[in-house]
Amino acid sequence: MTVHQRNGRVPPDALRQTPKQDPAALDGPPEDTGESSFADHLEAAQDQTDGIDLSGHAKQRIAQRNISLNTPQRQELADAMDQLDDKGAQDAAVLREDAAFVVNVPSRTVVTALDQTEMKQRVFTQIDSAMRL
Repeated sequence: MTVHQRNGRVPPDALRQTPKQDPAALDGPPEDTGESSFADHLEAAQDQTDGIDLSGHAKQRIAQRNISLNTPQRQELADAMDQLDDKGAQDAAVLREDAAFVVNVPSRTVVTALDQTEMKQRVFTQIDSAMRL
């Protein structure tokens, strides 16, 4: 029966009450719903646009060493990988003024990252090419 069929009245049993939530229960850390975070979505979007991947090890090193890798820098790295691929490189060191990245060219993956302090050692192993940006 609709409201009009009852002369504009709503029967009491038709009303549903919503349970009250305790405001204190809303405080605290959010529950893990298994959904991806914004950072995960942002990283996935960057990977789609520049075509490079970061290994778990590289992500960890970049974070630990505070190495910047913003969108233009990622694009510069992707362009370097294109040039290295054209020359037949497999594993390469890509050198910036402030950091170096060891990359696997065929998979377009950054394997690890080094900061200026580590670059002073000047020894790179297991690479077949190097490129300076």
